[in-house]
Amino acid sequence: MELDPLLLSRIQFAFVVSFHAIFPVFTIGLASYIACLEGLYYKTGNKDWERLSKFWIQVFAVVFGMGVVSGIVMAFQFGTNWSNFAYTAANFLGPVLSYEVVTAFFLEAAFLGVLLFGRDKVPQGIHFFAACMVALGTFISSFWILSANSWMHTPAGVEVRDGLYYVASWSEAIFNASLWPRFFHMALASFLTGGFVVAGVSAWYLLRKRDVELHGRALSMTLWLLLFIAPAQVVVGDLHGLNTFENQPTKVAAMEGNWETSSGVPLLLFAIPDQENQTNHFEIAVPKLASFILTHDWDGEVPGLNEVPVDEQPPVAIVFWAFRIMIAIGMAMVAVAVTGLFMRRGKRYLTAPWFLNTLRLMAVTPFIAVLAGWFVTELGRAPWLIYEQFSHADGLTPSLTGGMALFTLIGYILVYAMIFSAGLYYLMRVLRTGAEQHDYGYDKSGKRPKRPLSVADADWEEDDETRSKWNTTAQDLADEQGAR
Repeated sequence: MELDPLLLSRIQFAFVVSFHAIFPVFTIGLASYIACLEGLYYKTGNKDWERLSKFWIQVFAVVFGMGVVSGIVMAFQFGTNWSNFAYTAANFLGPVLSYEVVTAFFLEAAFLGVLLFGRDKVPQGIHFFAACMVALGTFISSFWILSANSWMHTPAGVEVRDGLYYVASWSEAIFNASLWPRFFHMALASFLTGGFVVAGVSAWYLLRKRDVELHGRALSMTLWLLLFIAPAQVVVGDLHGLNTFENQPTKVAAMEGNWETSSGVPLLLFAIPDQENQTNHFEIAVPKLASFILTHDWDGEVPGLNEVPVDEQPPVAIVFWAFRIMIAIGMAMVAVAVTGLFMRRGKRYLTAPWFLNTLRLMAVTPFIAVLAGWFVTELGRAPWLIYEQFSHADGLTPSLTGGMALFTLIGYILVYAMIFSAGLYYLMRVLRTGAEQHDYGYDKSGKRPKRPLSVADADWEEDDETRSKWNTTAQDLADEQGAR
């Protein structure tokens, strides 16, 4: 059996992107949360905000590192597996990705050092400013990445000469038709991810009666955030869907499982798409609802997959079900956020085991929703790298063999498994330790106590003989250093 380098390269890139995507979407939201905590500490001087910030900075550092390591590989894949595409689109993608490095990565790297290691070494206001700059850097980075990716979905501002793309209008190319809906959709997804993770971890501590006041405060502020962000995501997601319907109707047809162009199209709640026979089996549908959602007219016309040849249709079953998984999780998020509002009476959100356990489970769902959304976005564009202009087959490296693609795919899986295992191990250590470790070194007034001037000044519990031995050893070392 001959190995297909195109299929293996697509699987490899999908694996790397899927693994990488879960980290930035978390760090973007978490960076903003940390900046908020630092701002509250700077304004109020309340040590609880500092303790929470210190705790979540540790989590952020681990996840940020995993995201950087996993993301570097994607750039190499453009050269190893997709060199034709990299060469063809280099006049746009090259500068845009460079802008991401210059404007975002340098900003994040510089201020991340201050955020991680600058506490008690720089003024408190500077530390807060560093947290804000790290948060800003994550958004700038996502802007450039989404601009490049959105251009592949809705290409604009370029012209093709001798098989190469040349930029005719940088503003049209960067701010292409799908950029802003996708940017705001991803930004809200990041806040939801960070919010539900913080809520889930806080619920885990509350169930174990660990630092109840501290994590109860974190849960309270997070539930307020989710109450506004979750419904807002529904609105932004609808706008994003309408934008996709306008610019990529074939993708929407796959999302809806709609094979024939028709009016009054039902919304399929359940179906088994059969791409070979261009039909669905076992449909459960709400009459005309898909037409109303997409066109705001109960009898509006929705294009079908039959508008394009079969070989230009995306893998319908995956797109169809990934879209429904994303929507189902989104509705569950709204339900949990609204439930949290009703649970505030009598502060039941702090004590009800069923609600706290629900939050624990919901901490995982944003990552599933993000992956499902990326499957819809990227597989729904298939078979195009640049929508309706440049296919996956056109972009593949000519000399790449199936054996080479399989070898690198296995290598990436093994390496990423080690990265994920190590990262998960350190995350679990941070979570098990909790925020209690940050109490050390402070008295109840919040001031750092003086360090002992000598071994004898410390509050040792050993007997006099042991203390005398320590002091004698310390004096001998001091005499020896003085003699040198």
